[in-house]
Amino acid sequence: MSGAELEAGYAECARLTRAYGTTYYWGTALLPVPQRRHVYAVYALCRLADDIVDAEGATTGDVAATAAALAGFRARFDAALSGDPPDAVLAAIAHTVRETGIDTECFDRFFGAMAMDLSLTCYATWDDLCGYMEGSAAVIGEMMLPVLQPLTPDALEPARALGFAFQLTNFLRDVGEDLDRGRVYLPAADLARFGADPWRRTVDQSWRDAMAFEIARNRELYALARTGLAMLPPASARCVGTALDLYAQILERIEARDYDVFSGRARVPTWRKAVTAAGALLHVPRRAA
Repeated sequence: MSGAELEAGYAECARLTRAYGTTYYWGTALLPVPQRRHVYAVYALCRLADDIVDAEGATTGDVAATAAALAGFRARFDAALSGDPPDAVLAAIAHTVRETGIDTECFDRFFGAMAMDLSLTCYATWDDLCGYMEGSAAVIGEMMLPVLQPLTPDALEPARALGFAFQLTNFLRDVGEDLDRGRVYLPAADLARFGADPWRRTVDQSWRDAMAFEIARNRELYALARTGLAMLPPASARCVGTALDLYAQILERIEARDYDVFSGRARVPTWRKAVTAAGALLHVPRRAA
């Protein structure tokens, strides 16, 4: 594949990130261009796979067709890794994997979690949910680490924690949308503890209590993830710190909506994203010793 085609692939990865992952896009803008495009490529892989399992009717209609589509995408990705990319986007993604040295075992866990979405619609306990997020979230942090070039191997656990934190925030924000897909990602044991039932789509006190509990858990994950910022080079720390701060603000937006995640999506306005990104340019966490 020519250099022009490869650049076109990276351009499409950037477009996907800008269109669907605006929080990541704002954070990534603080990275040097060579690293920036690698983040776009990792995001694009995850976005394209996620789009398959989250498509309308993917898990409420012909699940076998969805499974075949996911398997086909994995086969095309594997072909790209083997040096025979079927299109420019997968060529760019495979180029990023090779150039940054991302462990290809990560992709086994990632695609395994995507396949779980075709057969599991709820999770009994937090540990069960973490088993799913191991491949859908923590592993994304692992994929990003070689791109961010950490100063110490100790950055691994904070990176994984950030993956968990981002994913849990998505689950809390998207309860209503996930119900439309027939899924509930909040642990059944937690919901039962507070007497909450998302299927009622009603913001009562039991629902507020359950959401407050999960948000507190989410903030603990962000606190652990934040310890990793000092383990990154300045540009990477600014990038990750901005994405962390923006995603954590979604929790504040959920609270401001009185935990109503049924009638609309909690969003951080563009001006707040701009202010957060600008603030990151003025502060760099102290480096790890």
